[in-house]
Amino acid sequence: MIIYPAIDIFSSKAVRLFKGDYAQMTVYNDNPEEVALDFLKSGATHIHLVDLEGAKSGETPNIETVMKIKKSTGLFCEIGGGIRSMEVIDRYISAGVDRVILGTAAVTNEGFVETAVQKYGEKIAVGIDIKDGLVAIKGWTETSDIDAFAFCEKMQKIGVKTVICTDISKDGAMQGTNHQLYRELSNKFSLNIIASGGVSSIEDIKKLAELKLYGAIVGKAYYTGAVSLKEAIEVAK
Repeated sequence: MIIYPAIDIFSSKAVRLFKGDYAQMTVYNDNPEEVALDFLKSGATHIHLVDLEGAKSGETPNIETVMKIKKSTGLFCEIGGGIRSMEVIDRYISAGVDRVILGTAAVTNEGFVETAVQKYGEKIAVGIDIKDGLVAIKGWTETSDIDAFAFCEKMQKIGVKTVICTDISKDGAMQGTNHQLYRELSNKFSLNIIASGGVSSIEDIKKLAELKLYGAIVGKAYYTGAVSLKEAIEVAK
């Protein structure tokens, strides 16, 4: 299982939100590049990036920061946050980003996912944010009427290989992750599933690794020191 330490970027800073709430933002470092180099030192091979401003605007306001991270670490970088046009996907991939994550746009515009997958194949992932079994959209501010499992099935049929599944109720709350949800998803689909939200202890990592998930995102637990990234990477192996 691959560990994806996360950097959420806002105004070129590394921040974390509590349950996706912009009003509850903590700045952890004014220089995200420093954080990424620390990931590298700890043995990370992959990084999960989110442009929180991009999530609102649909643009790439922090692309320079993203490029610096990619250039200085050489790590596999995936990015999400408001990616809703082919132009933005092209911009990121030509800048050297390894994988682009589609969120709301994948829910509201299936044709967009198909076009992106046809052009870029495995460089396209879909983020599935789950609230009470349904898919949430628009930075978690709205819940659609789409069943999360039915949506996964649809993405698999389109040819999406990797999905990042977040249980919103667990995100940033440091209360453990939803193992039951990930067990069901991995039993049901042949997708590469990356667990996100609430990974808050080495025990969580162990349990997810036992489910043979493709990956797990470590966010707040790294920043608060609750999880040693080095240990998490070892355990995940």
